[in-house]
Amino acid sequence: MSTAFLNNAYMPITEAKISPLDRGFLFGDGIYEVIPAYNGRLLGFDAHIQRMQEGLKGIGLSIDWTTADWKALCTKLSFENGNGNLGIYLQVSRGTDSKRYHAFPEAVTPTIFGFTFDIPQAPIANKTKAKTYSVSTSKDLRWQRCHIKSTALLGNVLHFQEGYEKGSDETLLFNSKSELTEASACNAFIVKNGIVITPPLDNQLLPGITRNMLIDILRKDGTIEVQERIVSMNEVYEADEIWITSSTKEIGAVTSIDGQSVGDGEVGNTWLAAQTLFSRHKYDY
Repeated sequence: MSTAFLNNAYMPITEAKISPLDRGFLFGDGIYEVIPAYNGRLLGFDAHIQRMQEGLKGIGLSIDWTTADWKALCTKLSFENGNGNLGIYLQVSRGTDSKRYHAFPEAVTPTIFGFTFDIPQAPIANKTKAKTYSVSTSKDLRWQRCHIKSTALLGNVLHFQEGYEKGSDETLLFNSKSELTEASACNAFIVKNGIVITPPLDNQLLPGITRNMLIDILRKDGTIEVQERIVSMNEVYEADEIWITSSTKEIGAVTSIDGQSVGDGEVGNTWLAAQTLFSRHKYDY
């Protein structure tokens, strides 16, 4: 049985309970993070916590936890759950009020929750062993503050389900101008003529930790050109390679889009070079 954390106490996850008046339950009024850990080693921890703190600030939710407090919690959760290949889920909601009312309540204590779940072993830079993904496409119908990692994920869930029902692993999203934003649960990249291209950060997409680490690693190495710019739908369909990135996927090679092959339908050489660099440097962050 897995161990969870809820409001300063560790307990079996089956015993973790919150009030139905918690604003996270009623309104999705909260922020979350997922931090991968392999054998107790946290990946991208500082960047994840910084993004969570920025998200909390973005919704006007203040707590007195330091980065060291979060690290102690993550380390403890990993240890209590076997120090395997784990995703560590952290969530802070605004807390429980005595009534349902849209305005932020005063003098309520935020709800802090954490638990772990199993994730696959870390990807390795090997084309024959790489997990590949198929994606479908859809117009992005979510709210316009996607840069905040809110727990209100219904829009993302609906887009993911849309692709799932088509037999896809993910759904790539395009805005009203037919420009790529991201995927329902990942950031997105294309490769054309050896150049790695991804949409620039704005309110339409989440500043993914793996996305940001990958860009930084590639630019520091300098052997692969990276561009952050607007990406049209036509460019996506004509790409040599398509990638989706997330904390638990790292760099996912997409080989099919809307039932059509991406490039030659195989894992690309640029993916291999990028994953090799990412695997080498990912613990630098």
